Amino acid sequence: MGQQADGIYIDLTMSQAALTAAITHVFQSGRYLAGLNYAALIKALYGVGPDTGSAEALRLADSVRVFDGNRLRFYKHPKMSLSYAEYYFEQLYLDEETLPDGTVIPERPVALDIDEFIADMWNKGIQFGIDVAAVQAAMASTRPERITFATDLAPEPGQDATVIEVSQDLHRSDAPKARPDGRIDLQSFQNRFPQIKAEARLLKKLPPVPGLPGFDLAGRKTEPPPPKDLTLRFLAGEGTEARMFEDGEYLVSTREGFLSVDAKSNRISITDKIVSLEGVSGRTTGNLQLAGAYEEYGDVQEQREVTGSDITVHGNVYGNITSRGGTVVLDQNLVSGSVHNAAGDIRIAGVASNAVICAADGAINIQRAENCVISAQRVTVAEASNCEIIADEVRIEMAEGCAVAGRNVEMESAGPRRRTEMIIYVLVKDVASFDQEIAALGARIAAFEQANQASEAEAERLAALPDVRRYLALSAKLRTQELMLTPEQGQILRKIAGAVAEEMTALQKARHELQVGQTQHKLLQDRLARVIEQKIEAAGIARCGLHLVSGETMVRTMPFAGDTAALLQLAPKDLKQRLRGTPSGGEVLFADSAGSLDWHLTAHPRPAQS
Repeated sequence: MGQQADGIYIDLTMSQAALTAAITHVFQSGRYLAGLNYAALIKALYGVGPDTGSAEALRLADSVRVFDGNRLRFYKHPKMSLSYAEYYFEQLYLDEETLPDGTVIPERPVALDIDEFIADMWNKGIQFGIDVAAVQAAMASTRPERITFATDLAPEPGQDATVIEVSQDLHRSDAPKARPDGRIDLQSFQNRFPQIKAEARLLKKLPPVPGLPGFDLAGRKTEPPPPKDLTLRFLAGEGTEARMFEDGEYLVSTREGFLSVDAKSNRISITDKIVSLEGVSGRTTGNLQLAGAYEEYGDVQEQREVTGSDITVHGNVYGNITSRGGTVVLDQNLVSGSVHNAAGDIRIAGVASNAVICAADGAINIQRAENCVISAQRVTVAEASNCEIIADEVRIEMAEGCAVAGRNVEMESAGPRRRTEMIIYVLVKDVASFDQEIAALGARIAAFEQANQASEAEAERLAALPDVRRYLALSAKLRTQELMLTPEQGQILRKIAGAVAEEMTALQKARHELQVGQTQHKLLQDRLARVIEQKIEAAGIARCGLHLVSGETMVRTMPFAGDTAALLQLAPKDLKQRLRGTPSGGEVLFADSAGSLDWHLTAHPRPAQS
């Protein structure tokens, strides 16, 4: 480290230990680095921070100065923790002094210096991780504050060695095997495997990437855990081998054939015939967990689970189908089973009987439904009997003995079935809670406006008092050093301060209350605007079109809060209870054994008063 014409430079060709010793010598000898570039210091010592280029010398500071011993007492000991350090910053003052000639120097604030602070903290063991910006902000503030000013740097873990697929032909279909009678056998896979060409690259090894070290507050290095490596040839089975190429190591097929993967060892083999090492049992097959689309020509038997997406079944379904998305198509019937689609539509060409059908974010289209629980964004049924149905939009050609709820309901024909009543609920959003909140917010806003006006008037009154106004003007000039006081003037100022102490305390209180009140007033106004927007959006439109009533039928509104998502997510048992239970709230729109209904509701929320 040496002095040049434009500042202090350090030799980057020196070792870290030598550089650290040089910096430590400067600080422990009662000096500090003025105009220190702390980021450059940390980069030079620990290699952490922005790139400093390829220069052999780095400008570190403006100069080396002596640390005034009288100022050293202004820097306290930090509060140390396991991985961070805290410091309590507060405004410090120099005591009043009387010079030999009798001149009195009044008490005055002390400005801390970031460069002195870094040197003092270094001598106290904190040689890494200081947040210079946070320290400078705390020093500049007149408000006392405890901040975390230094933290450890945790080591950055590396990346373990892994393999990536470089061939699109690696995945086989785990679709179940179809029996000669057309039924599906979920206990075995279909005899279909992808065919691989010779000399095809199948997998590529990505070598391990080492991590980056961390450092504690004392500058001690913390090594990251070493990344794990793998041996690619351990994955090579019959017909494959590991080879090194210019761009890395690959697992390559040595012959043409079919892909076989051993689930236990993960070895990949290419053989001229299908070889299974896992055996055939319910443990290794059973229910299907499919990564993608699935098409089945047989039946799905009772208690069997099929999970995937874009599922098509050409046979009957007696089990349970769960789709993550896409479209579920059943060409025949759904009997005593269930179909759930999280993000797509469901289409059933045949009869759905004693089943649960749910498309949380899609549409359901069924030819005929009996004793089913159905929920979706949109439901279309040609014939529905003794069903519980809920959706935003419901379209039914003929409904008998059903309990239906929707925001937009359209039926060609409706009536009871034997002893089961026919009831239709029109979902109407309940905005009463918005009105209550709007009224409450308006009252709170008015109260804050009144309180703020009172606080502002009180602050203006106090600030206008002659002695207070004069004291405030003098204080402002003293803070900006526009005015320097003689000892006699300082005594007069202190007398004025004592005389207006009570008024100044009241003034500060009034200003603080005004600031808090204005902040609360703005937050409440923003909240009121959001609630009004939510109310307008929530009201929406509800409709019911009933073309022909053939038997006792009731239509009534069902108020609900929020959106229909919560209703659509009800369990089948809860949904039945909700639709078949005793109605609570709402109004009767239609109750007759004949006739028709065309009812619309457009809700326009009342404007809020503030």
